[in-house]
Amino acid sequence: MVEALVITPVKDSLETLKDTIEAVCDAKGNFLYTIYNDFSSVETKTFLDKEKGNYRFEVVHLEDITSNPSPNYKLTLQLARNQAAKLNVPLIIIESDVIIKNETISSLIELNREIENPGMIGAITVDKKGDYNFPYQHQKNKSKEVINTNHSLSFCCTLLNENFLALYDFKSLSSKKHWFDVFISRRSKKLGFNNYLAKNLEVVHLPHSSRPWKRLKYSNPNKYYLYKFLKRRDRI
Repeated sequence: MVEALVITPVKDSLETLKDTIEAVCDAKGNFLYTIYNDFSSVETKTFLDKEKGNYRFEVVHLEDITSNPSPNYKLTLQLARNQAAKLNVPLIIIESDVIIKNETISSLIELNREIENPGMIGAITVDKKGDYNFPYQHQKNKSKEVINTNHSLSFCCTLLNENFLALYDFKSLSSKKHWFDVFISRRSKKLGFNNYLAKNLEVVHLPHSSRPWKRLKYSNPNKYYLYKFLKRRDRI
């Protein structure tokens, strides 16, 4: 019996994507894995179509569903939520710049069964040295705790509980925004669920690999803010 639906939204970032796919497909657990390709380059699309025969994942090319230009995170979330709700299983989002461990998925599934009234459970992110990094760099003290938190959870590597998905179908997500982790974290709390940060589950995050323009904040701040505000990129 399938215990979870795992998804990875993809917009190029091919080198990190390869590591993400390998890690997910090698992970323990009984889960379905679907990759949502959001108008990536021909190179990325070709890779996905070729490798789905070698790994255990399905590919949804959003260009076959919508003509709306990327980013299409809202559509991805709605499609994935509907599939997870139909299966009555949690949805686990693992982004294309995240490398999980062998036990990450099975541990998230187990936590989802054991802790009190979860709406969302996020695995904490670290850099290659093992230090907490974006978006959880505010966690100063290393520990193995699972924290009930009021902070928003990122979608880097996060489980959305099946009961939460049954109550919230994502139809009200704004079409004017690109990213929804803050809004959905708040909605989980509003509906009476608890959100947890699992500091005992560390995953490697390579920040902004899936959105390379964000690195301009450090190398070319003027261009970064041009993209962010004038071109209205990355709205949350």
